[in-house]
Amino acid sequence: MDGFISAVLSSFVTIFIIVDPFLGLAVFMTLVEGTDKTNVRKQAAVATGVALGIMLVFLFAGMAILSALGISLSSLKVGGGFVLLLLAVQTVLGVEFGNKKESRVAAAVIIGTPLLCGPGAITTAIVLSDKFGILPVLIAILATMLITFVMLVQADKIHKVLGNRMTEVISRVMGLILAGVAIEFIKGGIIDMITAFVKK
Repeated sequence: MDGFISAVLSSFVTIFIIVDPFLGLAVFMTLVEGTDKTNVRKQAAVATGVALGIMLVFLFAGMAILSALGISLSSLKVGGGFVLLLLAVQTVLGVEFGNKKESRVAAAVIIGTPLLCGPGAITTAIVLSDKFGILPVLIAILATMLITFVMLVQADKIHKVLGNRMTEVISRVMGLILAGVAIEFIKGGIIDMITAFVKK
């Protein structure tokens, strides 16, 4: 039982850091500015629903998808680790990799993916399910998305309490932790590759 709880907590912390709902607050506030609470809830539901749907697809069918594409889990760990590392650098240093021009109409979907559920979150769901099993990761994903939904619905209040500076500080601290997670993914993938090569 202790092992199961530990797996859930470990999965939750990792997924929450990677999803990082704090990053979506500013974009979401722009999307729902001047609208009523009904629209705020609707847009929050769209954003978290898109992210949740994508993560569940890869949680339950990720290994089958990788197999069909001929990609090994170790390769995904290394590749996903580098993606996570880039995300961490982007978060900590405030730099942009690529073009992120959002239209107001599609903003809720864009918040769902890639802002909440991008390559890093997808990779993490697959890797964690291989490490802990599906159930602990499923619980962690559902908990993360529930908290994210509540945060988006209450985005204006959270932003007023924290302010721009504190929101940025929290995101950057989470970025540092994410960098550590990324290095662990890369290290684990390389070790798996070496082990598989030695066994041949």
